[in-house]
Amino acid sequence: MEQATCEIVPLPGGAAKVQWRRSSRARRVSLRIDPRDGAVVVTLPLRAGRPAGVALLMDHADWITSRLAALPGAVPFQEGALVPLDGVEHRIRHMPALRGSAWLEAGELQVAGDPAFLARRVADFLRAEARRRLSAMVAEKAALSGLKPSRITVKDTSTRWGSCAASRALAFSWRLVMAPRFVQDYVVAHEVAHLAHMNHGPRFWALVDTLTPHTKLAVRWLRDEGPRLMRVGH
Repeated sequence: MEQATCEIVPLPGGAAKVQWRRSSRARRVSLRIDPRDGAVVVTLPLRAGRPAGVALLMDHADWITSRLAALPGAVPFQEGALVPLDGVEHRIRHMPALRGSAWLEAGELQVAGDPAFLARRVADFLRAEARRRLSAMVAEKAALSGLKPSRITVKDTSTRWGSCAASRALAFSWRLVMAPRFVQDYVVAHEVAHLAHMNHGPRFWALVDTLTPHTKLAVRWLRDEGPRLMRVGH
């Protein structure tokens, strides 16, 4: 169980948005950068006090400052913003006179209705596309491998592009729909292979290689370009 609060904390390199999380599963005080909104996430075990978290922040202030400075610029869902889909950028175009939600047309992501709902409608569209496209890919890989997940979900994760639970449930970041198709293909193959091997041993990678030819290229793309996708929608 986790509880979270957020505040702005002054650090030697400048003020930072800090999200405090208290977790019953944590065994030590830890921190990480959430690339989605540029927050510093400090996780505290139940018995740890806030001073321990503040001490960790100060000890790593230089690292925090450099990591935040290195984050790609945020791309909010607004009129004129460029949002990739399958690796191809689409400009958001607001169509206030029309009814409906959001759709693709002529290389644009067109959004109808009140401007107050524009960001939510873009996010809803991308999540729905992610679920539709990734589910179809999972079905293809499952048919090839003879493996079947118990369910498929789409989430907004900050540290994983995909995951496979012991229950055989697969989960994917909705942001994958913005990556090129070969990247999506690799991540789906990776998680489907975990249905047979819940590790990263030789047999796991051998199965991945039978399901996708894109491993090396996709891993490199995610390393270099993945952080940029985390900044879309903020």
